[in-house]
Amino acid sequence: MTVNDIANILEELAPLAHAEDFDNVGLLVGEPTTTVSGVLVTLDTLEDVVDEAIAKKCNLIVSFHPIIFKGLKRLTGSNYVERVVLKAIRHNIAIYCMHTALDNSKMGVNAKICEVLGIQNPQILIPRKGAIKKLVTYAPLADADTVKSALFAAGAGEIGKYSNCSFNLDGLGSFKAGDDANPTIGKIGESHVEKETQINVIYSFEKEKNILKALFESHPYEEVAYEVTTLENANQDLGMGMIGTLATEMEEKTFLAFVKDRMNASVVRHSEFLGRKVRKVAVLGGSGAFAITAAKQAKADVFISADIKYHDFFQAENQLLIADIGHFETEQFTKDLLVDYLTKKIPNFAVSLSESITNPIKYL
Repeated sequence: MTVNDIANILEELAPLAHAEDFDNVGLLVGEPTTTVSGVLVTLDTLEDVVDEAIAKKCNLIVSFHPIIFKGLKRLTGSNYVERVVLKAIRHNIAIYCMHTALDNSKMGVNAKICEVLGIQNPQILIPRKGAIKKLVTYAPLADADTVKSALFAAGAGEIGKYSNCSFNLDGLGSFKAGDDANPTIGKIGESHVEKETQINVIYSFEKEKNILKALFESHPYEEVAYEVTTLENANQDLGMGMIGTLATEMEEKTFLAFVKDRMNASVVRHSEFLGRKVRKVAVLGGSGAFAITAAKQAKADVFISADIKYHDFFQAENQLLIADIGHFETEQFTKDLLVDYLTKKIPNFAVSLSESITNPIKYL
């Protein structure tokens, strides 16, 4: 398999188009056509991780965090980022990063936190807006099913657990072919009325290129009439954070002790206890202060995240309990998620879990 083959498999889980605009995801070091000898999965790509990849004969590192985040103006080895990139290049090791593409995945970082904590029926906390598009096109009655099938095969018409979804309306289409036209139906220079089906399908924005390609290839007309609009509907299967419920409610202090144990946290920073039971829990791996308002609006009893600043804790406003368990701690199980995923997808391929502990924060 090549680097590109494995990248395509990873994009099934977390399409790079789902990453945030500020992020730097995808293949950061190496060539997509390189044949892969082994994959090492890590949270961060540090020098120790590259050394581990060399020792394990892995020439592809799949990293959650991007080693190159800001633009590099030189490669002199003057800091840890440059040293990592130089060492990877010297040893022909590719580095592929997922970061917020996996954060936004319904089966990604936050789903794994929910799994570890036993949070049931998890749903996206902040669904992505502007990510759903609608295609309207028109096809002759006899060709409508062929066009729809092609659109469905390209990923259109998928809504939650349902596929092949569309709305169709029969009507009349009219046109007159010009002198240099090559009409499938009708004659040059004559007005023509054709019984047509209006086909309406929605799709996730990153599939647009393939869907339009399928439309043009399957449609019989020389000129295809179509409209594309971006919907205001939020995509419930894409976005930041998750929220769900515990099987059994717990006292606040008991729950935080449970979280500390299950998430291997050295310390839990939290807002004031409210003296009520915990049942509904919101989580967001990494820096999640921006989601406190969403957690309150969703009526969460507890919001678990990291990098919560002093003034952010005031946002609890006696409405929920905020718990900061550490950035590394919220994301540490992402490695296991990726190893399990790749092992199932390519069971006869060498996929290794990095043994390097990349947490830069230590506790007394």
